[in-house]
Amino acid sequence: MSTNIDLSRVHMVGIGGAGMSGIARILLARGSTVTGSDMKDSRSILALRTAGATVNIGHSAANLTAGGELPTVVVTSFAAIPQDNPELSAARDNNIPVVRRSDVLAQLMVDRRAFLLAGTHGKTSTTSMAVAALQAAGWDPSFAIGGQLNRAGTNAHHGTGDVFVAEADESDGSFLSYQPEVAVVTNVEPDHLDYFGTEEAYREVFERFAGCVVTGGTLVVCLDDAGSRALAQSLSRSIPADERDYRILGYGTRAAVEDAPEVEAGAIIEDMRITPAGTEVSVRFFDDEAPRVLRVAIPGSHMVLNATAAVLGGALLGADIDKLLEGIAEFDGVRRRFEYHGSVNDVHVYDDYAHHPTEVTAVLSAARERIEAQGKGRVIAVFQPHLYSRTMTFADEFAAALSLADEVVLLDIFGARENPVEGVDSRVIGDKVTVPWEYAPEFNAVPRTVSKLTRPGDMVLTIGAGTVTMLADEILRELEG
Repeated sequence: MSTNIDLSRVHMVGIGGAGMSGIARILLARGSTVTGSDMKDSRSILALRTAGATVNIGHSAANLTAGGELPTVVVTSFAAIPQDNPELSAARDNNIPVVRRSDVLAQLMVDRRAFLLAGTHGKTSTTSMAVAALQAAGWDPSFAIGGQLNRAGTNAHHGTGDVFVAEADESDGSFLSYQPEVAVVTNVEPDHLDYFGTEEAYREVFERFAGCVVTGGTLVVCLDDAGSRALAQSLSRSIPADERDYRILGYGTRAAVEDAPEVEAGAIIEDMRITPAGTEVSVRFFDDEAPRVLRVAIPGSHMVLNATAAVLGGALLGADIDKLLEGIAEFDGVRRRFEYHGSVNDVHVYDDYAHHPTEVTAVLSAARERIEAQGKGRVIAVFQPHLYSRTMTFADEFAAALSLADEVVLLDIFGARENPVEGVDSRVIGDKVTVPWEYAPEFNAVPRTVSKLTRPGDMVLTIGAGTVTMLADEILRELEG
């Protein structure tokens, strides 16, 4: 897709989504007229209206003229919005270009130094850490994130600096529209097979993404993940460094770096120390003789890796490493990423967006580390599977991940864009879980079910990409009652 898109009047279908609303914020800040539609009202839509957008609830061809005249372009998510949507049909009837969010984002990055965070998991957290670190270093980057920074309370910003930090979403291959100066790949593990069809096709799109790095730029790869390590090794072997117009740098624990000698090390993590307040590690960046201390308040070894990637990427852009490290130490998280909601009677409730087995493993491992550090309590996982296709494909893996908890409460599958599959519900996971579990198909009854399971010292995590996020505060209210 060409980046020569007329962004003077932009209509966005599904404008309330995390990614779309961020783009809308930046467009408004740059002076575009922005209209849009969504199926329901939300806080993000209220904020967009306050910023100057015109947003209608419900989809109709008439929405295209909500700004007084037809838009110059219509933006949609091809995965989430069906092609027979009346606004898309009206756009085609009026010869208005219909483009993806990624195409608009690519145009917004023109004349900016793009710092992009890609990977199957961890994009939002790593992007958010990168923004916080750069801001602490005195920079004002533009950014677009798939979640809201807790401190900033926003998911996007039109900055005054020349750097643009953004998630690079691989789910439909659209991140191939970008031209990053620094591109991070946190991990590569098969997902979105409903789009890609095969694991090979999914892995291949990351190789193509590496080829999007600009001349003189850097591909930064996590060596602790088998998939991203294989990507770096394959690229390093197939294209000699003196023939490649971009650099490949790896980061990770010392053992992982030593297992991939063909990949140049940009950051080596040593001496991990877990405390109730978070994690502290020593990291050697580039050719440092002495390690630097990296402190991460968000629990989990995966968050240490994400933080290391954020600092390494910022340093490659030219920011001061010590100031970047200060920004990470002060980073207090992203909404729906191990987000603390409160405590009642020494029962602590968190919410997390994890919806892939590896993500569930990471968040429950982090919870287990926190419980062990405090010396008491159990982990209670309240999980809502997301998509029938993903549930069926990864039932064994979800069961293994959830078995890291002490107790599991399984909600019904959140179908999102998919229709129900006859005979398939969350029990396809539960039947394989190796710890005590309950099937809770009645959504409103879940808070009471959970409260009956808890005792002082326990950590409750509501986990999933759907409506389960509404339950964390309800569980707290039930505990108070």
